[in-house]
Amino acid sequence: MTLQTLFATLLRHAEIGDEPLRTSLEKVCWVLEDEDEAGNDWCDHEGYDGYTSYASLDDLPERFPEVADLLAFLDAEAAKFARDLHWDMQDQALELNGLWVNILGESGSHSGHIHPGSVISGTYYVSIPEGAGQLKFEDPRLGLMMAAPQPLDDAPETARRFVYANPNQGHAMFWESWLRHEVMPNRSETPRLSISFNYALRRS
Repeated sequence: MTLQTLFATLLRHAEIGDEPLRTSLEKVCWVLEDEDEAGNDWCDHEGYDGYTSYASLDDLPERFPEVADLLAFLDAEAAKFARDLHWDMQDQALELNGLWVNILGESGSHSGHIHPGSVISGTYYVSIPEGAGQLKFEDPRLGLMMAAPQPLDDAPETARRFVYANPNQGHAMFWESWLRHEVMPNRSETPRLSISFNYALRRS
């Protein structure tokens, strides 16, 4: 008797290992939180518990050389992830189509969502205090399981309906954009800082 694993869902972890860059990006996050009036207005209107540049700024790599340096790393890692996924790119290439800063204060969270219009998404973790919210991933087959019993408490990660990942400061995570995920509440009084991104396909 053999068991065969089908339709694996991949999550790529990548470490930058550049502390001066991470420190510079932390300063960028706070500069934006202080100066981006449109972003703060959007957060107030939407009830976002913190700050995000998601709805206000789309040119951060052009504004800040530190973000451009981060983007060079992300571009390389996204290309590696496409190879991990065995994608036949043919005449297509990956292209950044969104990059934004997130600052979540105490109890701040982000409800479950996907990233339409892109193929690879992820987050670089700038500052992760002890007690910062985990990233929760949902099995994409969940709505098709009908009357299937819940997994045992000690079921392996591959058999769970939800998987919780602990972000590491100075690391980035990459996943396919259709994978539903959410940020659990920040249990620290210190804000959780991150930079999220999306990649789409373009004709090369």
